[in-house]
Amino acid sequence: MASQDWFDKDFYKVLGVSKDVSAADLKKQYRKLARQYHPDSNPGDAAAEAKFKEISEANSVLADAEQRKEYDQIRAMGSGARFTAGGQGQSGGFEDVFGGMFGGGAGRGGSAGGSAGSNYSFQQAGYDDLLGGMFGGNRGFGQPSGGFRGYGGPTRGRDVTARTTVDFVTATKGDTIKLQTAEGTTITVKIPAGVSDGQKIKLRGKGEKSQDGGEPGDIVLTVAVRKHPVFDRDGLNLRVNVPVTFVEATLGATIEVPTLGGDPVKLRVGPGTPSGRVLRVKGRGVETPKGTGDLLAVVQVAVPSHLSDEAREALLAFHALEPNENPRAELLAKARE
Repeated sequence: MASQDWFDKDFYKVLGVSKDVSAADLKKQYRKLARQYHPDSNPGDAAAEAKFKEISEANSVLADAEQRKEYDQIRAMGSGARFTAGGQGQSGGFEDVFGGMFGGGAGRGGSAGGSAGSNYSFQQAGYDDLLGGMFGGNRGFGQPSGGFRGYGGPTRGRDVTARTTVDFVTATKGDTIKLQTAEGTTITVKIPAGVSDGQKIKLRGKGEKSQDGGEPGDIVLTVAVRKHPVFDRDGLNLRVNVPVTFVEATLGATIEVPTLGGDPVKLRVGPGTPSGRVLRVKGRGVETPKGTGDLLAVVQVAVPSHLSDEAREALLAFHALEPNENPRAELLAKARE
């Protein structure tokens, strides 16, 4: 917008606020009026569309701290100045405001591009050039101010970041949850199956509303996943530690292994199974559109901490019958290489 236009437009009046209105109250009032006069809410209503343009124009200036300061200064000058010089005996004209800026030769009875007592022509510099130089604006006539259609097009609302925490089952199997925004609005969020801890989900159109009718921003939601007491994620696989007794690991056994949200499954532990061996259950991991993982049962041989006298004697008898082999021999040999 050209600075000259600001002399004749009371943007505070357009928005229905006082000149000392805070930025927060200004934003609140603009949103209220924008909703009331938005073309989408008043289809075919030319008067509403014109009003929407007017309030958008006013907000684009007052919402910008630098433009608002410039606007207030220009309006303050405009309240006691005119763009024509008075005749003999008249005072308070435009030359009284700007005369001192150009060497004082434009006072009463002087001339500035014209004769004394006539309208000034300002042939070497237009009004906007003068004002632009004062405020560093270089704001020519008809320049867009941004905002609505002819003023540079509507601007997109800002993206908003947010965080939420979900339980392990929700993250693994997926679910629909409800969240409340900072403005008190409840939104529905679909948590996809297999979402991982720290993953970001973009909620399109749920961010900050545009101030001039443009598209709203997005919410970028970071998901934190609570730990499960039994299961861990390993990509699309689920991992669970399964204790077995020394006898089960030595002689072999059939054991039950838990699954996430389902009945336990039976697994065969082969004779001589060591700690750390992984037994795989196909298709019982995380199910997503991209694939399904497995359940990984990690064998952990449980060592008894208390033995009866009879058990101790039986174990010593077993030890006497064990092969005379050192299970650490290979480890020690590799360490010396």
